[in-house]
Amino acid sequence: MTIKISIDCMGGDHGPSVTIPAAASFLRREADAELILVGQEQVLLPLLKKYKLADDPRVQIKNASEIITMEDPIEVALRRKKDSSMRVAVTLVKEGLAQASVSAGNTGALMAVSRYILKTLPGVDRPAICTILPNQKDGPTYMLDLGANVDCEPQHLHQFALMGSALVAVMEGKPRPTVGLLNIGEEDIKGNELVKQTALLLRADHQKGTLNFYGNVEGNDIFEGTTDLVVCDGFVGNVTLKASEGLGRFVKIVLTTEFKKGFFNKLGALIAYGALKALSRRLNPSRYNGASLLGLRGLVFKSHGGADVYAFEWAIRRAYDAAKYDVLSRIGATIAELMPQAETPRVADAAAEDVAAVVVGNASALASTETIEQKTV
Repeated sequence: MTIKISIDCMGGDHGPSVTIPAAASFLRREADAELILVGQEQVLLPLLKKYKLADDPRVQIKNASEIITMEDPIEVALRRKKDSSMRVAVTLVKEGLAQASVSAGNTGALMAVSRYILKTLPGVDRPAICTILPNQKDGPTYMLDLGANVDCEPQHLHQFALMGSALVAVMEGKPRPTVGLLNIGEEDIKGNELVKQTALLLRADHQKGTLNFYGNVEGNDIFEGTTDLVVCDGFVGNVTLKASEGLGRFVKIVLTTEFKKGFFNKLGALIAYGALKALSRRLNPSRYNGASLLGLRGLVFKSHGGADVYAFEWAIRRAYDAAKYDVLSRIGATIAELMPQAETPRVADAAAEDVAAVVVGNASALASTETIEQKTV
């Protein structure tokens, strides 16, 4: 079965200088993959020739005249740049021409554009960003939300838990993955009202057999692998993710610096080369690049904006694996079965553009959306 992925080649801090070589490296490893490279054709063609992709039958160029920058507000992404490489790449998923899309572009813009183009699955109020982090068991700990929803209510975290649990079940082959709720302590009396109310919903699901709820977990449990999935709001999740990435790089820099000090340190580094190489591999945040935007009617993956070639290739691989294992339909079926129906009427799909800021969950996006609403009216 051929897996076709659309790539926003212009997004991120480095654009085509990273996305094109990453695409070339990925295609060398996966014979059953095809890529639609979206961006400004005159910019992409020289790089395709450089990396010997110009005549590859598995590569197709889709021209897009505009680029969404990392500084562009939501209004610009949604209303003014309708021929952006990001929007065109996501639209290819909606049209069924690609099974998944990957972008390193502006996170808020990607979430808003993806929600507007693809819409959300029935019963899902807000999409969430889910990624994996390494743990002591040499396996992945899935975590969401990582920044799409800064201000959440209990029902939102409840939905995140259901979506994340379905994802882990598919990707890891675990019918009943364990779910932990991130808190400042394991005790039920600890935490804010959001966490306490969410815990009640998750315990009720556990009693019904809907979820395998472990209980409250703390930050150290993420890397100990205490649970398969950790649920939190986007503010906490994003801070945790960025702190983890920074710590990984800090450890690597410190080790490298210390082992270069003096003859005996260098000798020790030589003796421990194998162990150090394995440590670097396990702690390298690039290996865990590529977050899924869960809750949409299509597969969209977000790469870190500053990703290098190696990291962006991992993001493509995440999208490839999700499409290969038919994650979307399996999550959709699970959500349809388990997701409680909303008690209040949901916003019509036609107004999705106007409420994009709710997805992004920050004040600047909200201001942009209010402007959009005024113009629409």
